[in-house]
Amino acid sequence: MSIPWGDIATFGTAGLSAVAAVGAWCAAHRSNRTADAVARIEQERWHADLTPQFEFDLTETGNGHAALDVRLEGPDALGHLDSISIVVGNDDGGHEVFNPGVDVTQEEVDALVWGPYRFNPNADGTDEHGRGPKPFGLSVGTGTRRSMQRTRPGHWMTGKTQGTWQGEYVGKSIRLKLTCHRGDEKWVITRHLENPLFEADA
Repeated sequence: MSIPWGDIATFGTAGLSAVAAVGAWCAAHRSNRTADAVARIEQERWHADLTPQFEFDLTETGNGHAALDVRLEGPDALGHLDSISIVVGNDDGGHEVFNPGVDVTQEEVDALVWGPYRFNPNADGTDEHGRGPKPFGLSVGTGTRRSMQRTRPGHWMTGKTQGTWQGEYVGKSIRLKLTCHRGDEKWVITRHLENPLFEADA
């Protein structure tokens, strides 16, 4: 019986070609994954490098009111922001109503700003609770002003005066959360502003 050496050589060559093809595919797949990982890292670094830089200045204007100046300082490569949403946050206290009744509901408690300042309700598109004004855009190197006011105790806090309420927040910061958009890019930034000195009224 003769051995078909030509066929064996053909099959051997085909097998080696298949192995080489699989190896090439694996190498290309690894290369693509590496390229995707590098691209993702570069995208994240680029996004971090463009993180908006803000400067804030809160100035009391009298009678419990204040002006908040917001300025977009950089970075220069950012150029501008299409939308900036500012929301004032609560303190770290737990504010849950265990026995809600006719005097107070959980919704009312949630709506109250638990902190020294809120935005001036109904000014600059601010909601009735003073949580935050209507979003706005800024270019790098420009700013805007939004009005704020001292918060007051909830109507259900029987016997608690404005002075007592504000006294609880002396030395405690004003918490702001900014959500910024430019095109499809998004940044969420938190800042704590110093609470100006306040002579509490009785």
